[in-house]
Amino acid sequence: MPGPGPVRTSLKPYAVMPVQQYLVDAASKWPLRIAVIDGDRRFTFGEMNAHSDRLAAALEGMGIRKGDRVGVLAPNCAEFEIAFFGVMKAGAIVTTINSGYREREIAHQLNNSRASVLIVHDSLLEMAEAARPLLTSPPRVVVIRSDGVDPDSFWGLIAASPAEAPYVEIDPMNDLAALPYSSGTTGLSKGVMLTHHNLTSNVDQFRNRPGEFAEPRPDDVVMVHLPLFHIYGMNVLMNPCIAIGNVQVMMGRFDMDEFLGLLEQHSVTALYTVPPVLVGLAQYPGVKDHDLSALRFMVIGAAPLSEELQLRVQQATGVPVLQAYGMTETSPYTNADFAEPSRARPGSVGPAAADTEQKIVDLEAGTEELPNGEEGELLMRGPQVMKGYFDDPESTAETLTEDGWLHTGDIARMDPDGYVWIVDRKKELIKYKGFQVPPAELEGLLLEHEAVADCAVIGKNDVESGEIPKAFVVRKAETAVTDADLMRFVAERVATFKQIREVEFIDAIPKNPSGKILRRVLIERERGG
Repeated sequence: MPGPGPVRTSLKPYAVMPVQQYLVDAASKWPLRIAVIDGDRRFTFGEMNAHSDRLAAALEGMGIRKGDRVGVLAPNCAEFEIAFFGVMKAGAIVTTINSGYREREIAHQLNNSRASVLIVHDSLLEMAEAARPLLTSPPRVVVIRSDGVDPDSFWGLIAASPAEAPYVEIDPMNDLAALPYSSGTTGLSKGVMLTHHNLTSNVDQFRNRPGEFAEPRPDDVVMVHLPLFHIYGMNVLMNPCIAIGNVQVMMGRFDMDEFLGLLEQHSVTALYTVPPVLVGLAQYPGVKDHDLSALRFMVIGAAPLSEELQLRVQQATGVPVLQAYGMTETSPYTNADFAEPSRARPGSVGPAAADTEQKIVDLEAGTEELPNGEEGELLMRGPQVMKGYFDDPESTAETLTEDGWLHTGDIARMDPDGYVWIVDRKKELIKYKGFQVPPAELEGLLLEHEAVADCAVIGKNDVESGEIPKAFVVRKAETAVTDADLMRFVAERVATFKQIREVEFIDAIPKNPSGKILRRVLIERERGG
């Protein structure tokens, strides 16, 4: 059964080029334009390019060759971006490490990627050192210190290295540029092999959406509060900003007052964020004290958001809010809704990106394409789909079909116009008496209750039903809502089999840095306790 025709016009043929060419071109076109605002520091495109050239030369001097892996472990800062491009200019592959990782997780990624150098920010050095005893072959460590005078430090190496990057022949279609690790809901994280062409084609798909209000503009000022180690920060914020010539405003650890202050101070025009921040904006009384009139739009990704909450935030801020969707395995952008009311479908992640095919298949065999409106697993293919998982042919074969379709593991439905609604993760479905209950749907409902600040729903083992939906809820300050109140609230809005059977109040919902609920943490806590 053929799916709907594409909503977005094809962009073929795509330029075939290495990712680092974005920075080289930006420095040539806008050498004196500010690229990064990092606290009190300012870096022009010319400076970013020159620093990354010298870092590439330093890495070559350390023996780094084409195809080697170099780890980068740092919070959002200018040095992260200089390192990212410096590694690629040396012909190596950047493996970006979650700055919130503990020693076991750092060790797993360094061991699995076989990184020969680790560039680490001094604020994270202690954790990196704690990982050392767990490493099979410890990499050489380069420390980022803002006052770096040590000749072996990040800035020391840059100061002492030749001004010209080494020449390395790159095959953009096949050579890897980045090796981020996916935050799978089960098991150890896997290295996602992204070629230069995966990333550059996706930047083109993201930035070239002609006629759309939310299409990036050359004069945009973009807030970078999402972690750069994550594909969202890396290839929706950093790389497009450099390609377009946008100013990036860096933010490390999230704080709502600081966040609002930066939005106002730098007249930020484009905000790409995650549901927890959006929920905070809708609830935070201090929002009205800040001038956010420069904001053109807000894009929400990383987790589904209910139509009601999306519209509530839009109303509270007066700024158009649209949802987008993607995965590490797709570089990441694959879907985005429109900001224009005539084309927007709130609650939806919109139609596919240019040159991206999508279909919904049955949940059991994953082979039968389903009619419009039916829920099943979302499959897709396009130029942004990964090459596979690093050193893991089994997982690659489970995820990628022989003819290039990627199994997303997400349950979705599609309307006749190609707009997609993400319902939940396939692996996280609760089975109540044989019925499938999507946690995200119940979470969306709970968030509509005026006393709920945040929540997560899991399946709790139950002798009679198999699993029952259990909610973990963070109350808003100075509210006294009870478990019975919330169960009644949900029961009035869903079928019997979807009703929440138990509520536990907690202080915070565990999430990864990109805003996804770490349900497995709550499941393990539930089973352990």
